[in-house]
Amino acid sequence: MKNVMVFPCGSEIGLEIRRSVKFSTYFHLIGASSVHDHGEYAYDDYIGDVPQIHDENFLPALKEIICERNIDAIYPAMDSVIAVLKKNEEYLGCKVITSCQETTAICLSKRKTYEKLKDIVRVPVVYTKENIREYPVFAKPTIGYGARGTKKIDSYVEVESFLREKDEEYLLLEYLSGQEYTIDCFTDRHGELHFASARCRNRIRNGISVNTSYEDDQKRFFAFASKINDAIAFRGAWFVQVKETSSGELCLLEIAARFGGSSGVARAIGVNFALLSIFDAFDYDVRILLNDCKVVMDRALNCRYRCDLVYDIVFIDYDDCIKLGDNKVNALLVSFLFQCRNSNIKVVLLSRHDGDLYENLKSLRLLDIFDEVIHITKDEKKSDYICGEKAIFIDDSYAERCDVKDNCGIPVFAPDDVDVLLKVNFT
Repeated sequence: MKNVMVFPCGSEIGLEIRRSVKFSTYFHLIGASSVHDHGEYAYDDYIGDVPQIHDENFLPALKEIICERNIDAIYPAMDSVIAVLKKNEEYLGCKVITSCQETTAICLSKRKTYEKLKDIVRVPVVYTKENIREYPVFAKPTIGYGARGTKKIDSYVEVESFLREKDEEYLLLEYLSGQEYTIDCFTDRHGELHFASARCRNRIRNGISVNTSYEDDQKRFFAFASKINDAIAFRGAWFVQVKETSSGELCLLEIAARFGGSSGVARAIGVNFALLSIFDAFDYDVRILLNDCKVVMDRALNCRYRCDLVYDIVFIDYDDCIKLGDNKVNALLVSFLFQCRNSNIKVVLLSRHDGDLYENLKSLRLLDIFDEVIHITKDEKKSDYICGEKAIFIDDSYAERCDVKDNCGIPVFAPDDVDVLLKVNFT
């Protein structure tokens, strides 16, 4: 098994790498970050307080971690990090999973990107503030990604004011009014473009597409990406950001030597960009098996919890808790019960179910989940059956939880609280 470090692991890309590779038996993921972020909640194997990339101790500290943890490869998960790590790959002494140094340098700078590809594909007209032919124009940092730091500008006075406040280099570009797309791509180590499909950025938040779906007609997008693939040496996952002109022509906005933040939608149709890129980096031949289905991905904030509660036995209710209406099963609770099984935590079903409990469990294929089943009568109190100093109780009934809390003094949870106890990250 190869050790692959993801840095910074709490970025959108870092979290998608974890989602993509977490069940692989070939690669062990180690998350690393310079700041406290969601990565430390998502990665089971986590290294914190890595120096920032511009810190003079960054490379020596990273090299030390690589040696101590026997890291076989680093998967950089942010544009600026990609360029720094690839440039220092030999010094670090392990693979850096991305395209070659020349390509990462081109991708990091929009000015270099446009100069490289101006005769290959349609690129935006670049103005100086003195030669702007028409407004509005679009201001974009030369180094950056997504919509961060961008602004639509409507007049020369506004241009002057905007640039006066900026320390970094900005490009003044023609304003494109058409639909925007992301073309997700994968190129293997032989330079073969295996996949290039455009998805529409249906809803955008903080420069990230939070609702996205692939277009039906992909011919023009594949042709656009193929021209870029022929001009620049990509390896692994990469993407192209394009926008239509007023006449419907595709115009390049940016390219990146990584997969996009919302390209997780591709996994649903059989394209696991992270896993494909890692296998390719270790010189394995890969093949994509596409699923013929239409998928829309919608994203929102997701919560993870760190809870210091220690327990060795769980008492849990059945009706309206594990078993929901219409003979449905609470899948989240069942996931928690299997988590208990994996951690050698005893699970006891404590129910006053009206009817044949064993037959009902059998019909829902739940009979073998529990270490013990206690079927009590309507008049008995559940608190009389609770034992163990490190027990917890889960029940949908507020009255039942009050009874157990008052008489047993143990932690009690409603079914909607159980995600606090889940250690497995399903997202």
